Amino acid sequence: MKAYVFPGQGAQFTGMGKDLYENAPLAKELFEKANEILGFRITDIMFEGTAEELKETKVTQPAVFLHSVILAKTLEDFKPEMVAGHSLGEFSALVANGVLSFEDGLKLVSQRALAMQKACEITPSTMAAVLGLADNIVEEVCASIDGVVVAANYNCPGQLVISGEFKAVELACEKMKEAGAKRALLLPVGGAFHSPMMEPAREELAAAIEATTFATPICPVYQNVTASAVSDANEIKKNLIIQLTAPVKWTQSVQQMIADGATLFTEVGPGKVLAGLIGKIDKEAATANA
Repeated sequence: MKAYVFPGQGAQFTGMGKDLYENAPLAKELFEKANEILGFRITDIMFEGTAEELKETKVTQPAVFLHSVILAKTLEDFKPEMVAGHSLGEFSALVANGVLSFEDGLKLVSQRALAMQKACEITPSTMAAVLGLADNIVEEVCASIDGVVVAANYNCPGQLVISGEFKAVELACEKMKEAGAKRALLLPVGGAFHSPMMEPAREELAAAIEATTFATPICPVYQNVTASAVSDANEIKKNLIIQLTAPVKWTQSVQQMIADGATLFTEVGPGKVLAGLIGKIDKEAATANA
């Protein structure tokens, strides 16, 4: 079975999508439509902007989404049998499997980015990568810390990202090293994504998601929150709202997709991060990049 996976924030690079814009009329049309919807020329930043400009949350999230979705729409043989996206990538996956329209997906991603930005400004918060520790040890260390710090991204065995209040994350990093982590280092992010710190953003985005039409998907989506196949539009909507404050169960999602018959994972969008993670989750898994 063909599985298509879509990357999240952090996969962006200067020049992303430029070749699509120049070589595919449909891509050019969709990029120009995106400029209109967003109210600024995101294509100028994507194609010519600096890494700093691309790193702004209000730019990064729509940029990665646009690259992924437009690439999927211009692929000749795009017939997904299952899809999944990492964090933000879940929105790309939902457009690719027919749940959301291109326009609605972009509007939600833009609202998500702005809501997360606002939430980040309320309390100093951050994320950190923990390498070389078992998941349960990471969870135990987080639970032992005074303050908000949780496991946020289960990326692959031995690679977890934690998220929470700045001081709590710093303290957790020290404890992780004491517990035997190879590395525990703060990430250059704007705030504590996929943690309780995103509650204000979740509330704001929930209203926008509730007001958006979700169609029945053409194939199951393996959602971050459940790590299982979901085909019911209302359930997809509910899980998408929970996603902002809940962990990204990427390891578990990929394992479930393999158990359900995935034979080839194709990464659609900027970078090759997910293909790399899938190779670490299951050495036998076949991966490709669109």
